[in-house]
Amino acid sequence: MVESHPGRDPETTEDMTKHPCVVTVFGGSAPKPGDLAYRQGVTLGRLLAEAGLAVATGGYIGTMEAVSRGAASASGRVIGMTCDQIEAWRSVKPNAWVQEEIRSSTLRERLNRLVEIGDAWIALPGGIGTLSEISLCWSLLQTREVAPRPLVLIGPMWKESMATFQQSGQGYLRRKDVDLLTFASDEMVAVDHIVMWMKSNAM
Repeated sequence: MVESHPGRDPETTEDMTKHPCVVTVFGGSAPKPGDLAYRQGVTLGRLLAEAGLAVATGGYIGTMEAVSRGAASASGRVIGMTCDQIEAWRSVKPNAWVQEEIRSSTLRERLNRLVEIGDAWIALPGGIGTLSEISLCWSLLQTREVAPRPLVLIGPMWKESMATFQQSGQGYLRRKDVDLLTFASDEMVAVDHIVMWMKSNAM
């Protein structure tokens, strides 16, 4: 179900999911305006919009708000995936920069929609929710349930975590599966990688 709000474009879910250049950004809800992590999210959103890419996030606070804010500042298309279950769990509402809202009843439905809408995925630092999002995307790529696309993890947190996982999971992780992940030192590197990938794949 898609809900329209004042200042938001009333489009259908089908229209949104067919957009050819949507990047889903995952990240934590903890960063606040003024925090380094929040500023990084704003920069990432702006760079994606300047590259002509639409942005989809979880639609609420923290990284989601920062990325939405950055994309909106560059006149980008901002999609927010919101959820009845989340709003019943904590007192949050869609952030002010969400232009198009796709609403789900459950967290699982929201997660699936966030993943499905992305022609590429980026993860900023985050917690359990972000880890679950990365894991689902990674698994879908591994099993080829989705066509190949970038899964870019920004910052040392994910690089170090995955290195530990790989080292301790010997016998469980194959090199070709680890190669499905791309690690980026910062937002610009991440966006450049996605833009080059999309150009090379004529998206």
